This record gives sequence, C-alpha cells and structure tokens, in this order.
Amino acid sequence: MTKAIDFTLKISAVVGTSLASWCAGQYYERCQQVKDEKNNIYNIFNLKRMPGLPIFGTVSAASPIVPNDNQIDMGNKLSSTTSRISQIMKRNRIAHWVFEHLTRDGLYSENKSKVDRSKCEFKPDESIHPYFRSLNSDYKGSGFDRGHLAAAGNHKLCQNHMEQTFFLSNMAPQVGVGFNRDSWNRLEKYVRKLTKVYTDVYVCTGPLYLPKKEGDGKKYVRYQVIGANHVAVPTHFYKVIVGQTNDLKFEMEAYVMPNGPIDDNTPLTSFQVPPESVERAAGLLFFDKLSRDKLTKINGKKV
Repeated sequence: MTKAIDFTLKISAVVGTSLASWCAGQYYERCQQVKDEKNNIYNIFNLKRMPGLPIFGTVSAASPIVPNDNQIDMGNKLSSTTSRISQIMKRNRIAHWVFEHLTRDGLYSENKSKVDRSKCEFKPDESIHPYFRSLNSDYKGSGFDRGHLAAAGNHKLCQNHMEQTFFLSNMAPQVGVGFNRDSWNRLEKYVRKLTKVYTDVYVCTGPLYLPKKEGDGKKYVRYQVIGANHVAVPTHFYKVIVGQTNDLKFEMEAYVMPNGPIDDNTPLTSFQVPPESVERAAGLLFFDKLSRDKLTKINGKKV
C-alpha cells in the first residue's frame, strides 16, 4: 500500500494464499515501496503498499483463523492457512475478502471528466489460474448482478484505478433490485461519507455462507452456484470498517446484509453486528494487529 501523493487509492484483494503465489509477482511490480512513518496505521496493519485492484498478497487486515498448535497433527496439516484458503477459493470462485483504504482526498479526481465508469468493462482476471477463474459467461442469464466488493465509486481518482475494480476477481453474484442497486449501494455511500468524519477509513468486504434452519429443524448451509465454473452465490455479505480519528484513535463498525431484496427504508444500523460474529462466520480475524483496547467505539458505542 502506498501513501505517496501519486497513489492515494489503496486496495488489496485477497483471494487466498494459494492464488497469491500465482499472481503476486505480476502485480507487485506496480507497487511503490516507501518508508513507514512513525505512528502510522500501516505499521499496525503491516500492509503491503500498492495501488489498484486486484492485488493479491498477504496483509493483516484479515487473517485466517488457524487451529491451536496443541491440536493433533493429522499428517499433512490439511487445516493449515494455505490449504484452508486454497480449498475455499477453488470451490467458490470469488474473493474471500477485499481490503480498501479510503481518504477524502483519494476518492475523487480533481478533473472528474477524466474518470468515466461507462468506459470500464467487466473482465476475467487472467492472473488467476483458469481452473479457479470466473467468467462473464458465468453471470450471463443467471439473474444476478456482477456485484463489486471494492466499490467502483470508491475509486474515482483516476481511470485506471476504477477500471481495476472491474476485474471479475472483485465481483460476486448479488441480487440486483433491492440489494446491489439499492441497500448495498446505500452502505457503500455511507462508507464514502465516513471519509468526512475520519482521516482514514479502512474497510474489509466479503461474502458469507450462513446456515439456515429448515423444515426438519436442522441447520444447513445451502447456496446456489451459477455458470459453467460454478461461481458461488453468497447468502450474505459483510463489511468491517475501521476509522482513524484526528487524534489517532480508532472506531470500528461491522455490517452483515442478506443477499436479497431489502426494504430501502430499513436503516443501516439494523444490519450492524458484533465484529466477532463476522469473524466466526467468515473464518477470519479482522484487523487482528490492531489491539481491541485501541478501539474507542464499536458500532457507535463507547468501549
């Protein structure tokens, strides 16, 4: 991630350590490494400094939950970090999580005419192995939108930045009317407004596959897949947000929304959840390098 003047857009999309090994080399050439500043939040998060999306790498904005070292070693440690994420991504064809760093100055270009969403095209991410890649044909006729995880509207600093948000590695199948084009869009706009409240806004976004109790009284995790590549349709989506105040304090908010039509009059606060509930459901620890005792508020309530 870079805090250089030329690159105020910072995004990292993480789709698993195994995929990172294939494409990190190609994208890491783009990054500009600069010295970490004392007391900078990047030191806390240990982020790679690079612009654009999708950039695959390991950052500690979200870390996979791994078993206790004292647990029995089942031969090859199939539950290790790499194996677990690899299996998840091979099965679902969508990102496990996407990370964005937003600032007020970094949201828009001074010359807005230079950035045109209509010039952006949805395109497969060829840095991902063909076996694990989603295609436009998977979405065609599915009834689902190609929903951004890192919102295009967050990255209007330059045309190239916005275009990179249109890689299918940044997409997930989302219900269009009532969700992607409405309530989820409201949440994205709310996140952008937070840049007027905080000096820096850090947001993790990703899919969830939550269980549901069915007629036999048992809970099942069921989700649809679309296209020839069997792209998974998440049951829910989450956003975990950390805002940095002028006095270097941190506040966190966490949201989970069902992937379905939502009444537009439903307040966003009704989707707030304890951050730990998202961590349990996603199998990730969010901002785990940021000690919870550094948080002054969670979901608007003082800690």
